[in-house]
Amino acid sequence: MSVLVLVEHDGVHIKDATRATVTAAGKLGEVHALVAGNNADGVAQAAAKIAGVAKVYVANSAALEHQLAEAVAQVAARLMDSHDAFLAPATTTGKNIAPRVAALLDVMQITDILSVEGPDTFTRPIYAGNAIATVRSKDARKVITVRTTTFEKAAAEGGSATVEQVDAGGDPGISSFVGLEASKSERPELTSAKVIVSGGRALGSSEQFHALIDPLADKLGAAVGASRAAVDAGYAPNDYQVGQTGKIVAPQVYIAIGISGAIQHLAGMKDSKTIIAINKDEEAPIFQVADIGLVGDLFKIVPELTGKL
Repeated sequence: MSVLVLVEHDGVHIKDATRATVTAAGKLGEVHALVAGNNADGVAQAAAKIAGVAKVYVANSAALEHQLAEAVAQVAARLMDSHDAFLAPATTTGKNIAPRVAALLDVMQITDILSVEGPDTFTRPIYAGNAIATVRSKDARKVITVRTTTFEKAAAEGGSATVEQVDAGGDPGISSFVGLEASKSERPELTSAKVIVSGGRALGSSEQFHALIDPLADKLGAAVGASRAAVDAGYAPNDYQVGQTGKIVAPQVYIAIGISGAIQHLAGMKDSKTIIAINKDEEAPIFQVADIGLVGDLFKIVPELTGKL
């Protein structure tokens, strides 16, 4: 069985989510990687070094420079003539491309898998992670997105895959790149951070969110996250959101400050190795999953904690 993995990259660096997807793909068969972009040979060489990758396909084209989903999906679909499965990380990028590949192949996508039980059998979360479904696909070719927090990342070095140039095709003309507004931060990326400090609606305002959360995160070298309620209230930008409709994270330490623990939020962070919760409501659902819980006024506790670090 040969498996095609989408390599998620920024033109220079490969995202960690790709290496976790390679691990998942390796449980199905021989792993081949697809690098789509413009002048992406450097990324292809880096992908060839990932442990477990046997072959790298690189598609270079001006139409792929911004990796628009419509263009990348067409390249992937053509390569599926010689592959049994297509795997992509369950990230914003992967979830944008994979359904289009599935549509082009006329197969049902399997979303957000947690494990590989067999060549056609997988587990995935349902009901916001409160139940785990075992699903079996009868499709000859599989299209799958992978919850990367549940798989170990393949080593970035140690592989010696061959690199092959493939036809990038033309511009499908369905979409066009207008511009990119990306937030820049000195802090680690949320989905790959080892420590995350996350704030909720109880912080009361954007000013208090940043005044309390940012200094603690800086002391810990942590990424900053937020609950959906905090994002919806305007306390933090959208890319801070952790949860079922935000980012799925599994850091070594997750510190939840002023977060009650709605089921949608827990779905995005309950796989964290150690969960620390600070909340004045001792009945808050967050304490049911927390390894360490502190009941009290966050406006007193957090500055004191930051001062002692």
